[in-house]
Amino acid sequence: MPAKGVGVKAIVVAGGNAAPEDAAHLSGADMVIAADSGAQWLDSGGVRPDLVIGDMDSIDPLLLQRLATRGVEVEKHPAEKDASDLDLALSRAMAGGANEVVILGGLGGRRLDHELANVLLLVDRRWDGIRLRMIRDGTSVQALRGASRADLDGAAGDLVTLLPAGGDATGVRTDGLRYPLVGETLPSGGSRGLSNEVALAGASVSLEVGTLLIIETRREAGA
Repeated sequence: MPAKGVGVKAIVVAGGNAAPEDAAHLSGADMVIAADSGAQWLDSGGVRPDLVIGDMDSIDPLLLQRLATRGVEVEKHPAEKDASDLDLALSRAMAGGANEVVILGGLGGRRLDHELANVLLLVDRRWDGIRLRMIRDGTSVQALRGASRADLDGAAGDLVTLLPAGGDATGVRTDGLRYPLVGETLPSGGSRGLSNEVALAGASVSLEVGTLLIIETRREAGA
């Protein structure tokens, strides 16, 4: 693991449905952490993680043994624990000094409850000050927590959805989106923020109070 410092990028791979295209995000990573069976997706691409963490209930035991033999750190937790494998992996990434984290394999899979829990991890205030995104192919999710601003990666025509989490999101402002919001409130449970669109590259979203999930979808992926 790298020492704490400026510009430390971590990739955390969960056991969901990572896409082959997601491997491009591994470039330039300072640390790669597998949450349990996330190691299997990495192994299929010939990538060795720095750490495998979790209760090891879904990883192939032979793969785990092979990785340990090759010097990969393995941190095993009991099955009866108070945090998901992905939560544990994120905590280790932050402890390693990461200030940018990309989660792969957090979306999809057979368990809707796990997928929702993964997305809701993004809103946890423990990650304040960290650039944290969950990515699968043409979809990325990040969270705005409290008074903050996010620059969007999308090109003109890409879709942007803004969903409040844990209550109303107030003082929502957008720049460069087709349907602008100017200091407005998006109520919890409402659908007003669904399927906006990037009008100009370099778009941004800002928030005064609350928590907002920002979901970006490439136009071809959302067509």
